[in-house]
Parts: sequence; C-alpha cells; structure tokens
Amino acid sequence: MNKRIDDGDQPDTTRRVLLFGLVSAYTATLVPWAMAQEAADADEGAFLALSAILVGRQSLDAAQAQRLYAALVEDDPGFPAAAKALLALIEERRIDPMQLQTILDDEKSPLVALPRRIVTAWYMGIVGEGAKARALAYETALNAQVVGDVLKPPTYSYGAYGSWTSKPI
Repeated sequence: MNKRIDDGDQPDTTRRVLLFGLVSAYTATLVPWAMAQEAADADEGAFLALSAILVGRQSLDAAQAQRLYAALVEDDPGFPAAAKALLALIEERRIDPMQLQTILDDEKSPLVALPRRIVTAWYMGIVGEGAKARALAYETALNAQVVGDVLKPPTYSYGAYGSWTSKPI
C-alpha cells in the first residue's frame, strides 16, 4: 500500500536515511583513498592519501612510501604542508584526479609541481632533479609493476659495469 504525501505530511525519514546510507556506501567504493593504510604521522598520512589519488592505487607499498616521503621532505622541507594543502584542495573542490594537473596549471597554483613530483617518485622511483636526483626504487617502481603481468623489466644492466654511462653513437 503506497502512502501519498500531501503538502502537510512529512516525508518518510526511514526511507531517506536508508537511501542516504546506500548512496554513501556506493560513493565510498569509488574513492581510491577510502582504504586506510598505516602512516607514521598525519603528514605522512596526507602523503599516502594524496599518492593513492594521484597514482590511482588503493594500496601502496608502505616501505617504499616511507623512503619516497623521506626523500621528498629532504628535498623540500615545505613538502608536508604542500601535500596537506593539495589534499585539502582536492577534497574541498572534489577535483577529478584526471583534471587536477590541468586545473593547477590553468590557475597558476603554487602547488602546480607537486603532483608531477609525487607521480614521478612512485612511477619512476626517482626523487629530485639533475645532480640531486636519486633512484629509490627500480623493480618496485609502479612503471615496472604496471607492465609486470606481461613484461619482465630487467633488474640489472645488460652491459658491462658502467656501460650505461657512455653516450650512444
């Protein structure tokens, strides 16, 4: 039996609560950072959440995350605050991760370089640039893991020691 709601009747609150609960549960499955990972502190937690959003992974290697985070902070002591600010911006404006870099570029945001630095660290395993660049991951970097089901990237150089330093002909 359906009850018709007249102008004076109140809507069915039980039904609305149930609908809200279902929508909330479904939405939580779409958010990549919904799965919690251990973090040493709030700063590292913000880095992990931001990393999950940017690289599109729900779970990231904790030991590698600590190495990358430590190196990023060593390069830029303001990194933790910038990571928190970017995470807050994404959550506040509900920015699609695929549109984030374009939005930051268009707005000439002071955070414009941050997503690139984080994604490079995770996918290439490299933190820093030029003479300050250091490799923190190779076979565990995401670029090797993404293709790992089909390709087996080598974990060593094919040539003699130092052969990669010679300029190609």
